[in-house]
Amino acid sequence: MKNFAAIDFETANRERSSVCSVGIVIVRDGIVRQKIYRLIHPHPNYYSYWNIQVHGLTAQDTDAAPVFPDVWKEIAPLIEGLPLVAHNSPFDEGCLKAVFKTYQMDYPDYKFFCTCRAARRIFKDEIPDHRLPTVALRCGYDLTSHHHALADAEACAQIALQILDDPE
Repeated sequence: MKNFAAIDFETANRERSSVCSVGIVIVRDGIVRQKIYRLIHPHPNYYSYWNIQVHGLTAQDTDAAPVFPDVWKEIAPLIEGLPLVAHNSPFDEGCLKAVFKTYQMDYPDYKFFCTCRAARRIFKDEIPDHRLPTVALRCGYDLTSHHHALADAEACAQIALQILDDPE
């Protein structure tokens, strides 16, 4: 795959609509052209202990951050026409759909591809698991800041460049 936007969300709590950060890596002609990282004021606005343990973000980090619609106004034109790629795409697609619904925004039917599913198909039991750091390392990318939205999107982009085929 040569043209896509790799995307990763982190959430504040168990609600998919509680996105608190997004990382996006835009790839055109097989080259990373742009990287975007934004903090987002989550909805609902509370942080669970477990989510904080995963990504380290707290309400102090996002209290002054813009709400999702304002962040997406900046992002939407940059990814227009591109398929979205995520590692475990059902999670990230679910977050995107949930936050669009929460803010009563029209969802534009983004096309998602999943590097986790592709890795399971391609690498099978050649690697111990199909988690993002493991697959990234198998593809020659050392993911050192797992669960930082931009770092995860960068790893996903590198995986996608190696193992995803262009859509028909």
